[in-house]
Amino acid sequence: MSRSRRNQRTTAYEKGRHTGGAGNVRHVHSAYAYESTARKMEIVEQPEEQPWRQSQRQPQPQIRKNRERARHMSGGYVVFLVAALCTAGLILVNYIQMQARLTNLTKSVASMESQLNSLKIANDEAYNKILNSIDLEEVKRIAIGELGMVYAEEGQIITYTNEGSDYMRRATGNSR
Repeated sequence: MSRSRRNQRTTAYEKGRHTGGAGNVRHVHSAYAYESTARKMEIVEQPEEQPWRQSQRQPQPQIRKNRERARHMSGGYVVFLVAALCTAGLILVNYIQMQARLTNLTKSVASMESQLNSLKIANDEAYNKILNSIDLEEVKRIAIGELGMVYAEEGQIITYTNEGSDYMRRATGNSR
């Protein structure tokens, strides 16, 4: 069907070109108007809108009261709005200050953790250096040879049991 419409348009256009006229042929059955002259546009004037008149329509009394109430705010309502605004502002400022404090504390904790880690590393290095510098054979030689120390015998070793307290007292009366 679209093919036949296209053929009609083409033939209508060609007929207008080949009529020998000025090309002012108008075909009714075509969707297009093939003319070489422009038409005058018809200007339609719209009537002006009538302003709203009181006599035409009276608003209901309840609607009128609501409109009046909406135009005026009472003093109590204004005070309430100002108090709510101030409260919201104070809460917001306090929240921002707490966020800043939290950020500073987090940075401080991170700095202290870094310092603690470096001190632990330095302490471990110093401990390992001390352990490596001690010669246990030399200590044993000095203790036995120069200080006269001897190994403990079987009867000299006393074992204590600690039952729940943080410190222990010696059970024998010998104090040396």
